[in-house]
Amino acid sequence: MSTPPGTQPTLADSTLARLRETQIAFDSVAADYDGPRGNNGLIQDMRAEMWRWLDATFSPESRLIDLGCGTGLDAVRMGQLGHFVTATDWSPLMVQRTQERAEREQLTDRVRAFEVGGHELQRLDATGSYDGVYSNLGPLNCVPDLAAVSRECARLLKPCGKLVFTVIGRVCPWEMAHYLRQGRWTRARIRFARNTVPVGMNKHTIWTRYYTPREFYRAFKDQFTLEHYRGLCVFAPPPYLTSVRDTHPRIYGRLWRLDKLSAGWPLIHAMGDHFLIVMKRR
Repeated sequence: MSTPPGTQPTLADSTLARLRETQIAFDSVAADYDGPRGNNGLIQDMRAEMWRWLDATFSPESRLIDLGCGTGLDAVRMGQLGHFVTATDWSPLMVQRTQERAEREQLTDRVRAFEVGGHELQRLDATGSYDGVYSNLGPLNCVPDLAAVSRECARLLKPCGKLVFTVIGRVCPWEMAHYLRQGRWTRARIRFARNTVPVGMNKHTIWTRYYTPREFYRAFKDQFTLEHYRGLCVFAPPPYLTSVRDTHPRIYGRLWRLDKLSAGWPLIHAMGDHFLIVMKRR
């Protein structure tokens, strides 16, 4: 990995400040992110759905980039399946967790972790050598310029290489109902903001922008064709509503089965706490 001279983008001071705030927020939860905060059953159900799509998209021993790797759960799992993963994250403490997990699983030959944010993919110098890029559970919602991500992914990927992302969506019926029921009108409409908005986590701020699948794809359309998108947690509750799964496990199971069956249907596929999107390099 290297930074080619003259290619480091210049970001506005306000954008850099927001990126640093987001970095600090994720650093603050890195030590326990696999506990109740990041590893609850609802998130694991979402993760399992992402894994199903990753396995269907990438052939054995693919070279992959994990964009926003967190503590390395996805990267190590892909390494265990025989893939070679360059795991990247803007949070240095998350990268440290990923490195430790790879060492513990004796996968350092297949999983390498780097402190590289989604806004600085130009630091990866292996042009045209990757089979795919994936990003799970919303890191791309924190990147200020998706068009730059698209250009860098196109540079890094082989012809017909694939992108598989899960992104926090704009239209989440469960969230709207949850906050409207509490009378929290401002919080209920936060996803409909057209710009980046502050979202609290662990007494810190994550600067987040929400998208519909089509809004998100517009930043990638010059370099990638859209193959598929579908909602995640359209009928099933989002990860912070753990009480639904704990109190009504049978109903929750039915809701997830309904998600898998219908979340790719017209109209419904643009809803959900997250959406999953698959694109192919032109």
